[in-house]
Amino acid sequence: MEKTNAREGFASRLGFILVSAGCAIGIGNVWKFPYVTGENGGAFFVILYLIFLVIMGLPILTMEFAIGRAGKSTCVQAYKNLEPKGSKWHIHGWFCLAGCYLLMMYYTTVSGWMLAYFWKFASGQFNPAVSADVGEVFNELLSDPVEMTVFMVIIVICGFAVLCFGVQKGLERVTKIMMAGLLLLIIMLVINSVTLEGGAEGVKFYLLPDLDAVKNIGVFKVITSAMNQSFFTLSLGIGAMEIFGSYMSRDNTLTGESLRICLLDTFVALMAGLIIFPACSSYDVEPSQGPSLIFVTLPYIFVNMKGGMIWGALFFVFMTFASFSTITAVFENITVCLMDNFGWTRRKAILFNSVFILFAGMPCVLGFNVLSGFSLLGQNIMGIEDFVVSNLLLPVGSLIFLLFCVYSKGWGFDRFLAECNTGKGIKMASFLKSYYKFVLPVLIIIVLIIGLVPIS
Repeated sequence: MEKTNAREGFASRLGFILVSAGCAIGIGNVWKFPYVTGENGGAFFVILYLIFLVIMGLPILTMEFAIGRAGKSTCVQAYKNLEPKGSKWHIHGWFCLAGCYLLMMYYTTVSGWMLAYFWKFASGQFNPAVSADVGEVFNELLSDPVEMTVFMVIIVICGFAVLCFGVQKGLERVTKIMMAGLLLLIIMLVINSVTLEGGAEGVKFYLLPDLDAVKNIGVFKVITSAMNQSFFTLSLGIGAMEIFGSYMSRDNTLTGESLRICLLDTFVALMAGLIIFPACSSYDVEPSQGPSLIFVTLPYIFVNMKGGMIWGALFFVFMTFASFSTITAVFENITVCLMDNFGWTRRKAILFNSVFILFAGMPCVLGFNVLSGFSLLGQNIMGIEDFVVSNLLLPVGSLIFLLFCVYSKGWGFDRFLAECNTGKGIKMASFLKSYYKFVLPVLIIIVLIIGLVPIS
């Protein structure tokens, strides 16, 4: 085997926070969060989402970081460095690696959609003349395997090209630029939306709780939807965040760093709602239209808006940045996993992964056209891939991380707590042990059940 390169860390604490947040900030924030909020009555759902994010997402994120920092490696080797002698916790690390690959097999396609829509707005393909046919633009994209492939390939090549320059000069530097651009775009888009005529009604729907709306939808459904969204927003359970713990210094506590990442992730999600709901209100469009909200409803609004070609292009640049930051972070994970486990150089790992993802991503692309007749349990290829990752690997993986960190047959709560509280910053209280051992596992199992048996 080739000798692996010396392990490289982040150049700054800001770099760690932005790259980790960039991994968490993705399509779930700026696509799923707004339409799920719309489906569940607005403000009351948002409040519940924030509560569940603190009591579920934050602890598991802290645990992934703790395993990475203490184990000083990616998931498989980190488990091996921390697990009791003779135990097999590290097997879960291989499932984490498989989950990251499976996620990228369809996530790169969706990121390609975002880039394609940016190009369509920037090149003038969307204009008032096609206002009535906006929905057909998306259908035409899905039915064209060549166009879908081109944009997916651009995303994959650009993602791995960033990693060729290493952690500090590649991943960290590019993510800092993208995140700065993303935050600037958010501010511009929010100001434009909230100042639209009639936009105030959308803000009220989003930020003022309406208990009557919640009763009509069903309190239990709203609660479980908020629990589900808060859990999945950070992409926990497949080791995508664990790797960045292995790059961390021991200068700051993990609870404090995790909280900062959660706040940045939540800020983007909340601001995405302030972009979408006022615009929907201004143009009298129903905000609970599911995934079509992004690719049909919003383009229709932009096409009919003054300066809409510019705002549409900016919105899909924002969407592309959000998805691409996740892609580069997960690409780093699968690249360094091969380096850690097989002793490969970074160049060899990048070359293998780029070729593999390009080929492995094709079934998802073709599943909307050439292979559109294929389905399993009513799901197309992307639906199957997303179901396995989101409904199985993420909740089951998070449960395994949790059990490893709190039970004596794993790493153990005392060792986890010591690692978590090393450094300056917010400390995790020891009295939370009972909550982590007996309550949090039940909440994760509920999320797993919801994913397998959706609440109607």
